[in-house]
Amino acid sequence: MANLVKKYSISFELTQKMVNAAVAKARELGVTENVAILDDGGNLKAFSRMDGASIPTIEIAQNKAYTALFGVSTQDFFDFIQGDPSLLAGIPTLARVAAWGGGFPIKVNGEVVGAIGVSGAPAVQNDVDCARAALALVPDAVPTE
Repeated sequence: MANLVKKYSISFELTQKMVNAAVAKARELGVTENVAILDDGGNLKAFSRMDGASIPTIEIAQNKAYTALFGVSTQDFFDFIQGDPSLLAGIPTLARVAAWGGGFPIKVNGEVVGAIGVSGAPAVQNDVDCARAALALVPDAVPTE
């Protein structure tokens, strides 16, 4: 039908495996994390808060995932806006936008099917490493940078 668009979204089963992979990586690193996975429409699909993970970072993890639905990692998004003072001042004031590392789109064959956001560790690099561990379950989604 000409008036319909076929799209894909991430499955419940995969989101659970991804959360478990991110948590396993956090344990390996000795950090506590909040892990949020959203579907392609920005709806929470899976979430985990490790014991001891900071309460404010619950929302930050979800916002990182939401921002990654733009199609780029949150770090790449920050790198893009930091060169333009008006974007740097305005974009971070938008609801659900987080412009620092730890959020990645989940893409399959170039199509965004969801996003992951990880927050809670003392260093952003820990968030990034935990998210990448989860993305390893979706070979097309693993960022190359």
